[in-house]
Amino acid sequence: MNSEFPCPPPQRAFTTSEAMLDRAQQVIPLGSQTFSKSRTQYPVGASPLFLERGDGCRVWDPDGNEYIDFVSSLLCVTLGYRDPDVDAAVKAQLENGVILSLPHRLESDVAELICELVPCAEMVRFGKNGSDATAGAVRVARAYTGRDHVAVCGYHGWQDWYIGSTARNLGVPQATRDLTHGFTFNDLSSLEGVFNKYPGQIAAVILEPMNIDWPSPGFLEEVRRRSHDEGALLVFDETITGFRFAKGGVQEYFGVTPDLACFGKGLANGYPLSALAGRRDIMKLMEEIFFSFTFGGETLSLAAAKAVLHKLQREPVLETIKEVGQYLLDGLGVLLNDAKAGHIFNARGHPSWSFLTISDQPNATSLEIRTLLLQELHQNGILSLGSHNLSYAHGASEIDVLLDTYRAVLPMIGEAVDSGDITARLRCDPLAPLFKVR
Repeated sequence: MNSEFPCPPPQRAFTTSEAMLDRAQQVIPLGSQTFSKSRTQYPVGASPLFLERGDGCRVWDPDGNEYIDFVSSLLCVTLGYRDPDVDAAVKAQLENGVILSLPHRLESDVAELICELVPCAEMVRFGKNGSDATAGAVRVARAYTGRDHVAVCGYHGWQDWYIGSTARNLGVPQATRDLTHGFTFNDLSSLEGVFNKYPGQIAAVILEPMNIDWPSPGFLEEVRRRSHDEGALLVFDETITGFRFAKGGVQEYFGVTPDLACFGKGLANGYPLSALAGRRDIMKLMEEIFFSFTFGGETLSLAAAKAVLHKLQREPVLETIKEVGQYLLDGLGVLLNDAKAGHIFNARGHPSWSFLTISDQPNATSLEIRTLLLQELHQNGILSLGSHNLSYAHGASEIDVLLDTYRAVLPMIGEAVDSGDITARLRCDPLAPLFKVR
């Protein structure tokens, strides 16, 4: 390594994590319940593979290593681990039961709060994962329109109706795959192409209204107009953006109201709860289609959600997250310019959920660069997947630690790319290609 760069910190060991992975893989396919938490995303030999506990925005792995967590449990921890208001609400409800033989008043409490906050919400049904909500939205849209085909843009979960349209379609019948059609974000002509190919057959247009890129001016408005012109329902998948970009989600943030919206990660600070919300005339059909979960009214998650939504109303949670995130993006922009690394990295996205994207280089693939980046971040006590998933527990001091780490790591990666020795600097195998949806 060039002497102008700081010496690397003492190498962190992940031996306990790796032993736990060996054990888990004997009884759990992939060793994880969640694809995005598995060894496909974290390079084995250069990453923690399990965590023992979290507090605020910090986590600890089984080897005793501490990290500032910029994954935030895949964005489902909005307030921070062990938020005292959420913990108190859950502990109080635990004294009265977790799941009962009839509905609990918390179901109405949380549904009313969502209807109060979310522009499109007139009625609400609950699930446990974002996939429950998106699958419910597609089913009710098909029932409402009497049509079968769906246009999709972004990531919408693991169920057959969507995942069959991706490269991860093993096990999905061709007949199901043939009903889902992708279009490109910020490209209205690609959506027009779907409408032209399947005239009068599209039941729903479902999209993440923002992810890596901001919507172009008028894009969301035009998607809504063209969907309605074609007799299709517009569904916003706000599994991530809901209760993060604004209290009423992206639809409040950009002023574009869909027919239906799906919520999940931002709803209950890590407790398993999702929601499908929308127009009353559409949602009433939920009484006729089958959308039913034994644990849909589980009270601990509902108590957590009620505490989260009240805290969003009471405190400047989202304003603070956005302010801290903008501080990060401003600092990162300066570092990328100083490191002359703009051809390799690009900072994109909303301040509360931003990305350090990576481009292929003549001497290195983006996956090789990503592997080296994650290796060095993890060695410096930053848990990351290459995005900045902020919570209310992150403050300027944590961002300063991240920026200091980038200040040391990004020039080193630039030098490695220029000299063509990325792989020689890795302590592990490079990550392998996976399907891409954003």
